Amino acid sequence: MTVLIEIKVPDVGNVAEIDVVEVLIQAGDVVVLEQTLATLETDKASMDLPSSVSGTIQQVYIKPGDKVSEGTLIATVLANADQAIVTEAPEAVVVKVEAPVAVKLPETINLPAKSVTEVAVMEADTTLRKAHASPSVRLFARELGVDVAKIKAGSGRKARILKEDVKKFVKKVMAEGVVATGAGIPSIPAVDFTPYGETETLKLSKIKRLTGQNLSRVWLNLPMVTYHDEADITDLEAFRNSLNAEKVKGDIKITGLMFIIKALVAAMQQFPSFNASLSADGENLILKKYFNIGIAVDTPNGLVVPVLRNANTKSINELALELAEKSEKARLGKLMPADMQGGCLTISSLGGIGGMAFTPIVNAPEVAILGVTRAKMQPVWNGKEFEPRLMLPLDLTYDHRVIDGAEGAKFMALLKQNLSDIRRLLL
Repeated sequence: MTVLIEIKVPDVGNVAEIDVVEVLIQAGDVVVLEQTLATLETDKASMDLPSSVSGTIQQVYIKPGDKVSEGTLIATVLANADQAIVTEAPEAVVVKVEAPVAVKLPETINLPAKSVTEVAVMEADTTLRKAHASPSVRLFARELGVDVAKIKAGSGRKARILKEDVKKFVKKVMAEGVVATGAGIPSIPAVDFTPYGETETLKLSKIKRLTGQNLSRVWLNLPMVTYHDEADITDLEAFRNSLNAEKVKGDIKITGLMFIIKALVAAMQQFPSFNASLSADGENLILKKYFNIGIAVDTPNGLVVPVLRNANTKSINELALELAEKSEKARLGKLMPADMQGGCLTISSLGGIGGMAFTPIVNAPEVAILGVTRAKMQPVWNGKEFEPRLMLPLDLTYDHRVIDGAEGAKFMALLKQNLSDIRRLLL
């Protein structure tokens, strides 16, 4: 006996819309369990959508360029009833054996557009009025850096703001020589490089494009300060090597990053302002009672930041295992949006590459980020003589609206103490 099974988009976290990048199946294809059906992409990661059953594809409901969300129907698969019961995947729902009926949705009715002047006027005070726009239009506006509340009226039904209205708004403010944020920064002119030699154009991944937009917003809106220092990790490294020597083949090795996470959390507990976010109006500081640490991971598609949740309650070994699992998922493009949400403070480590120092950019709405580069042996004066010590460069960037210079220096001093003498983590 066979049944028709619906495969839907699973829970991917608090994401309204996900882009369909590639569809790898068509009606009549035979698929097996865990075979990739489509590739989806959010603003932070791309992910493969696996099949929850084996069977024959009856109908495909998505195509490249579509936007989907949790519960969106991807395809129907004809499979054995026994297999459908065994898999019990959350995104697989058993239905009656009938030919699926395609329901045609009405197209959006676009009314004649109003004049550019009427549509794109910036109000003196837009914070008291809620803009009338769909989630997809709001997302489109955010990607362009536009506050939809500044668009006086839309050209859609009942003054609903459409994508065309957002585009008109952008064209208007660009014509007036200012960006939507009001920063007044002129754009870099386009240059034709072909007269100088051969060129090749490569399209940036969505992750890199949106990461660049976010970093630009942060750079323009946050007054950032970077504090550089070094921590003596000679004893820490000796302890780490002894722990790894006790492990058997196949065990996850402990890296210095695990100790940095624990030392960082201990410092955040002493300085709550580092575990906080500034409210949108800049009037209040939102203190967090949880300790989730983001770890920047380099992938073929760009930089992503998986989050290790409740790091204050986990052991060194538990953190090492969790980071290894999420790093592997990141490299394979299988991180879910929920895996990268809820961070309190981010660590960006270049230890495996090298370097002496750098200035990491705060991962807003967090208020600080810790940069780490490669440790090296240095002669350190102990009061009587120079002795070789393993010194770890640290780079702490923070939002100066929340954290002043004295607090930043005290936080770094405590972090150094925790790393230099890991016994302090037991206090």
